[in-house]
Amino acid sequence: MAGNSFGEIFRISTFGESHGVALGVIIDGCPAGLSIDTSFIQSELDRRKPGQSAIVTQRKEADEFEILSGIFEGVTQGTPIAIIIRNEDQKSKDYEHIKDSFRPSHADFTYQEKYGTRDYRGGGRSSARETAARVAAAAIAKQFLKYYNIDVQAYVSKVGDIALTQDYSTLDLTKTEDNIVRCPDAATANKMIELIKAVKKDGDTIGGCVSCVIKGVPIGLGEPVFDKLHADLGKAMLSINASKGFEYGSGFAGTSLRGSQHNDIFYNDKGVIKTKTNFSGGIQGGISNGMDIYFTVAFKSIATIMQEQSSVDKDGNEVSVTGRGRHDPCVLPRAVPIVEAMAALVIADHLLRSKLSKL
Repeated sequence: MAGNSFGEIFRISTFGESHGVALGVIIDGCPAGLSIDTSFIQSELDRRKPGQSAIVTQRKEADEFEILSGIFEGVTQGTPIAIIIRNEDQKSKDYEHIKDSFRPSHADFTYQEKYGTRDYRGGGRSSARETAARVAAAAIAKQFLKYYNIDVQAYVSKVGDIALTQDYSTLDLTKTEDNIVRCPDAATANKMIELIKAVKKDGDTIGGCVSCVIKGVPIGLGEPVFDKLHADLGKAMLSINASKGFEYGSGFAGTSLRGSQHNDIFYNDKGVIKTKTNFSGGIQGGISNGMDIYFTVAFKSIATIMQEQSSVDKDGNEVSVTGRGRHDPCVLPRAVPIVEAMAALVIADHLLRSKLSKL
């Protein structure tokens, strides 16, 4: 199986399965001399880990990490950084009933057809638990970006039909972590939480959107023609489990505007070139222009539901399948740190590729 690595210079390779011994990541290309706060790595993993609230899966994983190489006395050495996160609360018996059956909208069928085998325990490599390794790696990337005053902030902007209508610039994003759904508007958050609880009670699941803002990105990141910054961000976001769509700047809504309405007019702000509007989402011609980069990622309803569904087994026989065990009724609260992670990895990689970085 290929496709387990991401990035060109700041490059990660993840490994491990949902019900295996451990998950892990190798980070290559991180510059030497970067001071690492290990407590920050743990705090990022805590934002993603299961069992953190009543509206996420109740699997209990501490997600404590071990650094095996690449960091000495709290400082990166410029050598590969290896991090592992051991699994502690696997309940593989919860999946025995579907070991020969294909769950609707899961990777069971495609993995079996492509590889001739599959790890049915929690989906194996296709499980969203793999993203813990990405978050651990991005905690290193975020500390690299902090050196350049680049900040990545994501939040839940939509659950089902309940959506934030405010522009991100009017929101207080410091309040994102104040509630379990990670929506910065308290009133909207409460509605989202109640909807998720109701859906969970029905044995069902629901999707929505996570929005993200990247501030402080310098002008010049992005490598046209095929490595445009927004293209790499799109690939990063669509690599996340359950993601179904990506839009940046004005996105699909921008298609209803005329050019005279949509163009971002340049002006000189005390010697700094800026744009009066930012429909471009901080990227023009595939290159960052110094304005805020903002985008939204759409996530589908989780495929595992606690209701009976018809399907077939590996021999083509008709069967009925029902979800068992512990699963998220909504991916969005735990997707927030994952979206931030993939954004941070992209920006860190392009910063190094642009040769604008100097530690």
